[in-house]
Amino acid sequence: HSCAHHDHHHELIVEGLTVHYRDVLAIDQIDLATSCGNRTALIGPNGAGKSTLLKAIAGLLPRTSGTISWRGVPVRKWSREFAYLPQREEIDWTFPITVRGLVEMGRYPHRNDPDASLEKDRAAIQVAMERTDTIHLAGRVIATLSGGEQTRVVMARIMAQESPVVFLDEPTTALDVAHQERVLREIRRLAADGRCVVAVFHDLNAASFYADRIVLMANGEVRAEGTPTRVLHPDLLGSVYRQPMVVQTHPTRGCPLVLTVDEDGGLSPPRSPQM
Repeated sequence: HSCAHHDHHHELIVEGLTVHYRDVLAIDQIDLATSCGNRTALIGPNGAGKSTLLKAIAGLLPRTSGTISWRGVPVRKWSREFAYLPQREEIDWTFPITVRGLVEMGRYPHRNDPDASLEKDRAAIQVAMERTDTIHLAGRVIATLSGGEQTRVVMARIMAQESPVVFLDEPTTALDVAHQERVLREIRRLAADGRCVVAVFHDLNAASFYADRIVLMANGEVRAEGTPTRVLHPDLLGSVYRQPMVVQTHPTRGCPLVLTVDEDGGLSPPRSPQM
């Protein structure tokens, strides 16, 4: 499924995307292009339109105008080439299903593949559960899990799906630090394996570590896009988030490290959920 050739043609292309949500202009004339192997992060304050943009590109929200194409084919609605991780609060956690049952659902799009097999399904499920640290939860019912465990299980379902395009809406919310690191590494690995990954982040430092390209949104428009170093600039972030910020170089990763300036001049990591 993943692109073996890694050419420089953009495979997922969004042009002039405009979305009205409950009669309000939520996304205004957005252009975006990305390819297999790329990790794109959408950041911006609450109400910037990040989740709306993600859903519209994924074909889950109707658009007012604009075109979306995947490998030269116009995408009108949801495609089986896509995998989508919704925000935690959009999932019905009371659905009576086991962890393994939920992860198995990720294999559903492959049921008509010419080379579909039980072996393939089992292997994909095993790898996904190993990488998300959910094997020990296999027999548990979803409703009995903690928020962080639930997030990891849904992530396992996404990984088991093995789709070439992966959309993630705040994948690290509700995770403790160790599992946040683990999931970020796995998302980077998905791209390294040749997937096109687009993710929304509240946490600017998670975006900095995860992404090779960041799209900064405000009021339904793109305010800046480019490398983390270019977009995570204190003046730009300060004006968009209306909060003074300092950007340093991460001591071990070399990517930008964003800190907010408190009233008394102290520095701290940006707090969710405002960020």
